[in-house]
Amino acid sequence: MKVLVAGAHGYTGQLLVEMLANDSNHEAYAMVRDYTQAGRMKQLGAQQIITADLENNVSKSPKGMDAVLFAAGAGSKTGPEKTLAVDQVGAKKLIDASRVQGVRHFVMLSSMGADNPDGPDKYYLEAKGAADAHLRSSGLPYTIVRTGSLTFDKGRGLVEIKEKFNDQEHRSISREDTARVMIASLTEENVKYKTFELLSGKEPIEKALKKL
Repeated sequence: MKVLVAGAHGYTGQLLVEMLANDSNHEAYAMVRDYTQAGRMKQLGAQQIITADLENNVSKSPKGMDAVLFAAGAGSKTGPEKTLAVDQVGAKKLIDASRVQGVRHFVMLSSMGADNPDGPDKYYLEAKGAADAHLRSSGLPYTIVRTGSLTFDKGRGLVEIKEKFNDQEHRSISREDTARVMIASLTEENVKYKTFELLSGKEPIEKALKKL
């Protein structure tokens, strides 16, 4: 499967590129905003570098791709305008381009709370929720992975997945295990056209996905 990783130079994006490159079933196509980031992508094993900025024209970026893994984000140090431009408007543009280009599966990295934006991250959650809604209505086969707080802990390959956790859950999930879940979603038919929430847990990833 030819897989475009949007946000390939971010922390989770780099994990996705490396994991895909080491998986004989997939080829990693790294989408980066700046070609100066290409060296790192090649080091991680990317099959090809695609230079495109989510704030500009991305209409050709998914051309020839079987799937897209969306892990792009404006980051925590930017304000609402940048978040809106990347996490919402940019995501919508890539979703529309993917539909036009015949992509067969779009996996979106989202966040718990995107359906109920509140608190200090309200503008971020609103942007993610709008992008998720656009993907669900796009006609594309999709999977939306909504995580708890992302950590830099070593992944254990053990998770808990539910369509919706209760509001009292404040657990986290490692970026490494998040990347593994996104890649596993590419070939697990059971998660197509589904939105689910992801936290660290006690169940192997493949088993947890099959139970959805």
